[in-house]
Amino acid sequence: MKCPYCGADNTRVIESRPGEDGTTIRRRRECIHEACGRRFTTYERVEQRPLMVVKKDQKREEFSRDKLYRGIMKACEKRPIPAETLEAVCDEIERKLRLEYEREVPSSVIGERVMDALRELDGVAYVRFASVYREFRDVETLLKEVLALIGDRARAVERPAQADKPSGDGTSFARG
Repeated sequence: MKCPYCGADNTRVIESRPGEDGTTIRRRRECIHEACGRRFTTYERVEQRPLMVVKKDQKREEFSRDKLYRGIMKACEKRPIPAETLEAVCDEIERKLRLEYEREVPSSVIGERVMDALRELDGVAYVRFASVYREFRDVETLLKEVLALIGDRARAVERPAQADKPSGDGTSFARG
């Protein structure tokens, strides 16, 4: 493997370990070129059959995990979200797409999956992504989306509190 810093062909593996999901191997490498000696990380994945993305205009292009990651990363820019979390989100979205779609997947499905993941992960990142993906034309549309997100969060907080309240007939809905 070539060193990304000096371009030398000689690198050695220092450490290998399986990725969290078991589908990748993470390798720490070191350049053994005398003038360099820097370390870097590579990931090894099983080569998948091509999954084609069907765009709105019916054009097709090969699914790109890097493109998915860049889009999510852009939405999460300057947010307190670790890169490992973004990798895990991409892994999960890609895994589910490959399970559900054999050869072609509509781009709209990918966009909705990203929005669902970001909605759970970080509200600001979700609104950023949604504003581009849904092509918000005005502030009112953006405001409606933010209010819907706030409503979803309020309902999510309300549900556990209601689950602990007695039902009135002496039985409790508390989960245990």
